[in-house]
Amino acid sequence: MISYNTKDWFTFIFRFHKADTFRTLFPIMIAIGIYSGIVGYMEVEYWQLTEKSYIKNITIMHGMLGFVISLLLVFRTNTAYDRWWEGRKMWGGLVNNSRNFALKLAVIVKDEKERQYFKKMIPTYAAVLHQHLSNDETSLQLFDNVDLEIDHHLHQPNQVAKKMFQKVNDLYECQKISGDQLIILNAEIQSFTDICGACERIKNTPIPYSYSAFIKKFIFFYVMTLPFGYSFSLGYYTAPVVVFIFYVLASLELIAEEIEDPFGGDANDLPTKKISENIKKHVEELI
Repeated sequence: MISYNTKDWFTFIFRFHKADTFRTLFPIMIAIGIYSGIVGYMEVEYWQLTEKSYIKNITIMHGMLGFVISLLLVFRTNTAYDRWWEGRKMWGGLVNNSRNFALKLAVIVKDEKERQYFKKMIPTYAAVLHQHLSNDETSLQLFDNVDLEIDHHLHQPNQVAKKMFQKVNDLYECQKISGDQLIILNAEIQSFTDICGACERIKNTPIPYSYSAFIKKFIFFYVMTLPFGYSFSLGYYTAPVVVFIFYVLASLELIAEEIEDPFGGDANDLPTKKISENIKKHVEELI
């Protein structure tokens, strides 16, 4: 995730970060500029169409559809941002639940060996969840000094949660914790699984294909027809105007595409690796 100063306007305007949509769209913008210039030349110089030509009235369609495309893009970006923000809230909840679990274990569990086990297992869950959502293979080195065997072809976060619950249940059976304490600790472990399920729902449920495909086609045909109407009033200046309109509309769609999956490796995705490292730091301070 990119760290930046929200008040630095100069940097925003004149610096092109790798996450900036301008860099991604630049080749297409050049092609659309050439296309618009050719259409303007054909209408003004070659066909010599007059102001009375019916094709000039195509701008009426653009005015009507401009409002529609604006609504669609607003809904698209809001939906994508809601997914991004929900993912952030889930990982914020994981941080808080990890702290609460560590605090309760530090007080309830008296055996130092058992506390050291959870000291390593709680951060392990966050690290495994990060790997799981990033579609990366979990390295065996992640579990150094932890008495844990995981089948890496199965659901890894569930296996880590199962190990923690098994350990808590063993403490209860050995009468090292009471039944009430078992219920309290079980609720914390259950919250881990709830967060994992919510993140998987975001990860595995994309925006419906038909909606996404329709917006892309809508933007394409809307922009491709712009030069036919505006060449009469703007002449060759139609090219930069159409390029700018395409940049605005396509950028909104690209931004929505990037943030709708907040667990990938894009520049604007959530820093889940950093969050998991912070969880490890906080748990080690508490236990």
